[in-house]
Amino acid sequence: MMIKQLSVFLENRSGRLTEITGVLADHGINITAQCVAETSDFGILRMVVSDPEKAQSALSARGFSVHLTDVLCLTMPNQPGALHRALSVLSAADISIDYMYAFATGERAFVALRTSDLARSTEVLLADSQTLLPACEAYSL
Repeated sequence: MMIKQLSVFLENRSGRLTEITGVLADHGINITAQCVAETSDFGILRMVVSDPEKAQSALSARGFSVHLTDVLCLTMPNQPGALHRALSVLSAADISIDYMYAFATGERAFVALRTSDLARSTEVLLADSQTLLPACEAYSL
């Protein structure tokens, strides 16, 4: 139920993000979801891509500092309260959210989620009838 996310250290300078997307495009790798957390000097680009291992290899070969991280991909109805329900389940189990990013399309919403305990998060979310996407679906959204 866990998926691989790329975390890329990114200097805060013009064109750096374009370099990354160019490398991925050149290798036929699709970006499913992404977010950037930044400071004035650097950022961390987090991405779910169609082929995480190939992306890591291609970016590393171009000098980027890249790590693969396990995250969950939660899917839910794209409606008010759906995210609150999932987060409430985690909160009741005393599981902290490290970070998350989300997007919605049509009637479905998707959340990439890193928690303090991914295995336990999986258990409590599934016990509450929440839906976690397997990697094969998350990478091809």
